[in-house]
Amino acid sequence: MPVPAAVSSSLPLLDGLQRQVSSVTFLLLCAAAVGIVIDNESSAEATIVRVDSANEYGIQLEVIQVMIDLNLVISKAYITSDGGWFMDVFNVTDKEGKKIKDEATLSQIEDYIRKSLGANSRYIPSRRRSVDVAAAADHNVIELTGTDRPGLLSEVSAVLASLKCNVVSAEIWTHNTRAAAVMRVTDEDTGLAVTDAERLERIREKLSSLLRGGNLSRGAAMALSSGTATTHTERRLHQMMLDDCDYEQLQRQAPGQSQRPNVTVRNWNDKDYSVVTIRCKDRSKLLFDTVCTLTDLQYVVFHANIDAKDNQAYQEFYVRHVNGSPMNTETERLRVIQCLEAAIERRVSEGVKLELCTNDKVGLLSEVTRIFRENSLTVTRAEVTTRGRMAVNTFYVRGSTGEDVDQKAIDSIRQAIGHSLQVKGQPEPQEAQKKESPTWFLFANLFRPRSLYSFGFMR
Repeated sequence: MPVPAAVSSSLPLLDGLQRQVSSVTFLLLCAAAVGIVIDNESSAEATIVRVDSANEYGIQLEVIQVMIDLNLVISKAYITSDGGWFMDVFNVTDKEGKKIKDEATLSQIEDYIRKSLGANSRYIPSRRRSVDVAAAADHNVIELTGTDRPGLLSEVSAVLASLKCNVVSAEIWTHNTRAAAVMRVTDEDTGLAVTDAERLERIREKLSSLLRGGNLSRGAAMALSSGTATTHTERRLHQMMLDDCDYEQLQRQAPGQSQRPNVTVRNWNDKDYSVVTIRCKDRSKLLFDTVCTLTDLQYVVFHANIDAKDNQAYQEFYVRHVNGSPMNTETERLRVIQCLEAAIERRVSEGVKLELCTNDKVGLLSEVTRIFRENSLTVTRAEVTTRGRMAVNTFYVRGSTGEDVDQKAIDSIRQAIGHSLQVKGQPEPQEAQKKESPTWFLFANLFRPRSLYSFGFMR
């Protein structure tokens, strides 16, 4: 029987309304049906957190994001999500490797996970271009990507100081000749966001010119928007560097550099899964970085087995693209491998770790990075925060040509900045890295956790 014309013309509208109702129903279902169990009895080594909920693309990343925001270390995890439901089990500890016994923290874990899976979830898969200036009520968010070079952070900070912008927080990553930063700034005079359109345009133009510099091959595209940046900062940095193609092999591994991650992809044709396996040195936030990248590449994790032991990590993911298919071409598999390698390497701390805790003041970041630059040091990664009237900043620095930082340079910058600057770490000896890595990769297949197929989770 043919559909009447009047009804036929209204079908797209009805379909749109149905999708909206389905979305609202799903969020209500999530809020009502989230199951969270925190178990401190079953394991002597870790607190076990189990999360059950209705499933949606990107929702697992939300749960992992809560863990890292609470400074929890994930030592093991099992993820399974067939159909419209998922179950995640995490073994977590604090940064000292101890079980979570503080009642307030345990309550926060449950509360934040429940909120992250509800209607007010922070998961927003939006992307912006390489430089963005967005205004919130009390600050502006500036996003920068461009070619890395010695002294770049010092130059950016100096430009912002000259434009009477105070940096209240910032996170800066560098990898494979590229740099990305998310910075929050306020007006020097008012302590609030800059709202004048002409002034915002001057900020954009100055930073655009600075980032282009003398680079003729890979500059930085510029954009100006007026929305509030709500994407998680570290997720946003991953997105920015992924968009900037920092995973392309422009820079060969230097002699003596630490072992690169071992990432493989194979297809399990009987189940239409692509199986992604990662073996690398363990570190903080590693699981967030890999799941974040798979999500931004539009792959859905159906099952995963995660284990970290003796400073080594093993991760196994069973994935499909959001269109339901596994990786069908060698080009697709190679891109996923390169993107995951880059995601793992971006947060690897190269250089000496310096921590600065001092009274905050306008232009502090510009002053400190100028001192680094004058002592031939370059910043490879940085996190700048303001807590009340105190500035708490962390910098990873090395020589301007990539060499190790000598004690003379450390003494010089401490004399200029003061003893509020603390040296927290030195680069690991190259000999130790060379001895450790080959043994792990040689025997990885013997000692790695059994796959999910072996446990009978996969049918």
